[in-house]
Amino acid sequence: MDNKKCRAFLKWAGGKYALVNEIRSRLPTGQRLIEPFVGAGSVFLNTQYSDYLLNDINPDLINLYTELQLRPDQYIIDARGFFAPEFNQAETYYRLRDEFNQSSDPYHRSLLFLYLNRHGYNGLCRYNLSGKFNVPFGRYKQPYFPEAELNYFAEKAQYATFTCLPFSEVFAMAGEGDVIYCDPPYAPISKTSNFTSYATNGFSMDEQKQLAIQAKLIVKSANIPVLISNHDTEQTREIYQGANLSELKVGRYISQKGHKRKKVDELLALFHQPVNQKHQTYNKDRHK
Repeated sequence: MDNKKCRAFLKWAGGKYALVNEIRSRLPTGQRLIEPFVGAGSVFLNTQYSDYLLNDINPDLINLYTELQLRPDQYIIDARGFFAPEFNQAETYYRLRDEFNQSSDPYHRSLLFLYLNRHGYNGLCRYNLSGKFNVPFGRYKQPYFPEAELNYFAEKAQYATFTCLPFSEVFAMAGEGDVIYCDPPYAPISKTSNFTSYATNGFSMDEQKQLAIQAKLIVKSANIPVLISNHDTEQTREIYQGANLSELKVGRYISQKGHKRKKVDELLALFHQPVNQKHQTYNKDRHK
């Protein structure tokens, strides 16, 4: 695959567009890529596996992907209507946000989810404790309608299965020929920067540890490689012991105040069976 990168159609906190080349250069070959934390799907969009199992704990995200997969042409026509100038007003935004929070119609919610993502503040996806979407109006001059990106996603989604499950259940669905890429909500780099509420529930340090344990187990039991991205901290290095670690300097910023922004160190942790270990296992089996 060349170095041309395809953008996701959603704005997404922690999106992997900037790291796509580094990630795909470290992903092992396989038949199917499994993403337990698909987010905006930048890795999915920029890799060439035969099949994909794409999961996220956010039901609104997976609902949007499923609707776009099922009826792409109609979805794009209907979504475009929400990007007319009259919809880019605070009063209209808050009315449609209320409508989204009250609606139980999957298709209507999927259209409004895209609208809120592109018109809301900073592309955030945030819910209150009652599960209501609560991102304020973004005040953009002219929100971009991502028609080309929607079309590309819909085309590639024909090779994907979408699920909304806890990551442990997604790991249980993996089999021979699969490769797993995990982009969990990142571990905090400090106690004051713990932004992990992508859905109504956060992602605790215990869950970070459990994810690493699952990765080690599935490599050992089924020889399925797992690549995980996260912040480069003492805690993450500790829980990823035994993995092949790559350090990256990332142009993603942690402070909202421009003059205080600084680049963040990230890790890519690859759990896989060493080549010589695979050969030893093979030879031992051969001579039984």
